[in-house]
Amino acid sequence: MGLLGTIGEAFRASTQSSNRGDVTETDSNGAFWCHDCQERVRDVDVEGEGPPSCPSCGEEMDFERSKGTSGCAC
Repeated sequence: MGLLGTIGEAFRASTQSSNRGDVTETDSNGAFWCHDCQERVRDVDVEGEGPPSCPSCGEEMDFERSKGTSGCAC
């Protein structure tokens, strides 16, 4: 197989993971977004129940990303 085959296998394995980005202790299910301000707050950083208010404009933020998808909001 050689060096190029090993690199290719490692690349394919890394792109198939739904867990991309920084590794954290807490498993995130997604993030809250303010589409107007383009602000993002990870769900694990939100205290309490319900969506948080945008830190910039104060409007209620929308939750995005369903668990198990490769499209990531966090």
